[in-house]
Amino acid sequence: MAKSRSTQSRDPNKRVRPASWQIFMVSFFLLYMLVPIISTYVFSVATRWDRTILPEGYTLEFYKRAFAASYFTITLRNSLILSLATILVSLLVIVPTVYWVHTRLVGAKPLLDILMILPFGIPMVVLALALVQVYNFPPLARSPTLLIGAVVIYSMPFMYRPVSNAIQAVDAQVLTEAGQSLGANVFQVLYRIIIPNILPGILSGSLLVFSTVFAEYTLTSLIVGAKFKTFPLLLVEFTRINGNVASAFSVISFTIAWLVSILILWVGSMGNTKRTKTIRAR
Repeated sequence: MAKSRSTQSRDPNKRVRPASWQIFMVSFFLLYMLVPIISTYVFSVATRWDRTILPEGYTLEFYKRAFAASYFTITLRNSLILSLATILVSLLVIVPTVYWVHTRLVGAKPLLDILMILPFGIPMVVLALALVQVYNFPPLARSPTLLIGAVVIYSMPFMYRPVSNAIQAVDAQVLTEAGQSLGANVFQVLYRIIIPNILPGILSGSLLVFSTVFAEYTLTSLIVGAKFKTFPLLLVEFTRINGNVASAFSVISFTIAWLVSILILWVGSMGNTKRTKTIRAR
């Protein structure tokens, strides 16, 4: 009888109701995350919102002003170029390096982990001023190329950690030895075996890097300024002019970041689907 009761109590199909404090904590977290975003969305369409709890009226006029801004298209294009270029450079630098460290230089992994923490401890103002002082010769002086290098350094930990965890999870050493035993060289192993297996980590790192770089302001304003105006610079400029239009720019920025994130995830899922079909066909 006791045995049957213990079996019933451990029934995996039986739903366990969350405790009240768990519901409270999850609700509090959702409110903490969603209320500022929802408020920004509402403020971007509010005619006036300073005398009552809810806006006194709603309008799309501020979005019309945002889209009619003279530098809207240029800044949006520059931000997308900067974000995508940073993702590409980060992948070209980090993926081979992490793979090499995990398979050939295992003793250097603790040192690499420490180096990847350093960007968190270096203020962006210090990083920008240091790069401007060191690379003060053409064609790098205050150029978009120097800016890409700066944001790659700043966002490197966001790409490194997901890729490193993914390579460690798939046991790159075993996969490398298996590929080489079949006649593949190092580049073929990395391209055809390792990268497809760590694609979720690459996608996670790419999403983190994109969301970080697309909203980056400090490095851009200090290194290139108006020479390569990005979307955050335009947003800050309108913050001093009209808060409602600035909120509209924030909403546009959120929406673009979400759409690009969904696109990256969709491309990754399509790649996984094609790879699964190929394996089944074989």
